[in-house]
Amino acid sequence: MGNSIKKYVYRMNIRENIINNFLEEQGWPTAQITLLAGDASNRKYFRVKNNTGRAILMDAPPNKEDVRPFIFFTNYLLELGYSVPNIFAENIKEGLLLLEDFGDNTFTQVLLQGIKEAEIYECAIDLLIDLHKRPVIENRRDKIEFYSFQKLYNEISLFVEWYMPLCFGIKTVIKNTEEFYSIWVNLFENVSQINETLVLRDFHADNLVWLPEREGIKRCGLLDYQDAVIGSRTYDLLSLLEDARRDIMPEHKNHLMKRYLQAFPELDKEKFDATYHILAAQRHCKVLGIFSRLHARDNKDNYLAHLPRCWEMLKHSCLNPSLLELRNWLHSNMPTS
Repeated sequence: MGNSIKKYVYRMNIRENIINNFLEEQGWPTAQITLLAGDASNRKYFRVKNNTGRAILMDAPPNKEDVRPFIFFTNYLLELGYSVPNIFAENIKEGLLLLEDFGDNTFTQVLLQGIKEAEIYECAIDLLIDLHKRPVIENRRDKIEFYSFQKLYNEISLFVEWYMPLCFGIKTVIKNTEEFYSIWVNLFENVSQINETLVLRDFHADNLVWLPEREGIKRCGLLDYQDAVIGSRTYDLLSLLEDARRDIMPEHKNHLMKRYLQAFPELDKEKFDATYHILAAQRHCKVLGIFSRLHARDNKDNYLAHLPRCWEMLKHSCLNPSLLELRNWLHSNMPTS
């Protein structure tokens, strides 16, 4: 066995012992542990079961992840009355949390089981309406990062650094990307009301759990919100309606958008529409980069299947008049345009 393999096995054994000690301390010494499907981060999730119940173990190695934001936003969202997993136990130093188990009924799964798309998506829209009608609690604002133009701009680099090389098979030509970045600087100047609400950031079908035994918007359980920021109300809305992983029926998308807008009659519809499409294009560029990186760097090839959908949604967003310059750049510089 090579030294590198030995070191990897050694680290794995140490981590396993830390997890077992944590579970034993919390009264789960003989629990059955099952690895659940992972996400795009370094976190791993396990279902732990014994004779008295079950829970979810979040394993977030402290050299790669920080569980404190998850704890902060869990407590904040519970305070607002939303369905998020209760935290039963925590070991911040070791990056371990024991969480309430919401089960396996993500929106993605229950849709495959035949539940009506409109029903569960209306609940998710109503949750966003409720969230967006609430100001961010003042004594929490200084503890939450803003979705600044700089942060949005930085995320655009993922498109250049990972998606473009995947398309071309060569290092990206710098002069073309300089123009790309310049276009985005101008676009962000047209984004209105950038810091108006809490943005969960990954508000889509894989991160929402259907809890039909609960009432009202509590039927929509939330997962994966540790990266929440203060930003535009359009961001979570477009994350839901322009899901990188699944298609939503156009008539349902139109109905859900109308449902949302009817709750906010005071909105400037033209500015809202421009902001929606600019941030949708930004997210699609970011996701194209992230999925390409997961393939090239992390050998997670399953994400490649979603690239065509993301690309088509990017092109659709660019049909908005505010994105004409970006549309022209993509047409001139990208082989898949």
